[in-house]
Amino acid sequence: MRLNFYHFVFVGVLLIGLSYLGYTSNWQLQSCKTQQIDDVRTEEQDKDLELQNRTEEEHNDLELHHGREEQHKDLGLHSVPGLVYTQPSALNGRSDVAYMTPWLAPIVWEGTFNPTLIDSIYKQQNITIATTVFALGKYTRFLRDFLESAEQHYFVGFRVHYYLFTDQPEAVPDVKLGNERQLRVRTVPRMDRWQDISMGRMGMVAKLTESELVNEADYIFCLDVDTKFYARWSVEALGSLVGVIHPWFYNYRRDQFTYERRPESQAFIPAEEGDFYYAGGAFGGSIQEVHKLTKTCNEQQNIDAAKSFEAIWHDESHLNKYFLYNKPTKVLSPEYLWRNIDARTNEVKTIRFCSVNKNIDEVRSNL
Repeated sequence: MRLNFYHFVFVGVLLIGLSYLGYTSNWQLQSCKTQQIDDVRTEEQDKDLELQNRTEEEHNDLELHHGREEQHKDLGLHSVPGLVYTQPSALNGRSDVAYMTPWLAPIVWEGTFNPTLIDSIYKQQNITIATTVFALGKYTRFLRDFLESAEQHYFVGFRVHYYLFTDQPEAVPDVKLGNERQLRVRTVPRMDRWQDISMGRMGMVAKLTESELVNEADYIFCLDVDTKFYARWSVEALGSLVGVIHPWFYNYRRDQFTYERRPESQAFIPAEEGDFYYAGGAFGGSIQEVHKLTKTCNEQQNIDAAKSFEAIWHDESHLNKYFLYNKPTKVLSPEYLWRNIDARTNEVKTIRFCSVNKNIDEVRSNL
């Protein structure tokens, strides 16, 4: 009888202990599950917060983008009522030159556009054209003619911001600029090799178009300073990505172009490829497209430089490589960068922009 009593007590204690252990385990399990749920909720909340922040940033960027479009321009080609101009023809036009590329980009020559009509269209868009010029070493001597002639012929009546890069800011001439036209001088280090000056431009323009110009301009052209304007250069030249046909090669075969032909270079173009040979002294387009162009060319130049390699015509070689695989949306004829004001051809009826006569070896020597 006593044994049965103790046996009963023992079984009771055992059952109580097992119940306690089960409760504790269940409590720990529930606590663990709760912690896991809390952890999942925290991760989800972090993701939601990150997504919300990202969405807000994208929304702000989108608003800024739309705000700039509304503030600066309406990209539609709107004409104004009552404007009188010569009737266009679908049958008659210049027959001595091509004015359309195989990828349907216009080639701009004298006689292919109506200045009155196209000025009227772009006047409604409230655009700003940035223009970069590099005047280092002895090239500062060309600044006055460049700026004074630009004020007579370059986007006259439109808002223009010149960005002048120079190692001699004290040599910048005092040129009177028109209404809504500005000259901004940027001091850069002195360079002894003209090749370094030429190739350094791509990196500097890439930085300029990456940040500052995004909210300050709609289009940009990068022009050589040892040049002078002689006739109109204006909104007929605008496009998303714009190249100028080199004045020496506009009637050459592609296998005669002075492309970079060495496969070791990032600028290499095979003899059987090529459209036009584009001039390095003038190119442009929208801020976004020119940023991509200059950034890519600068990166390709750096790859070559790491191998102690320079393309045959430096930044011009890389520019031609870029334009071969990223087609310009508008091509300017050699009128927009001619070789010599005294040289004339039947095709070039108007010389708009031209290299000036100079002793190349003398001005390129920066020592």
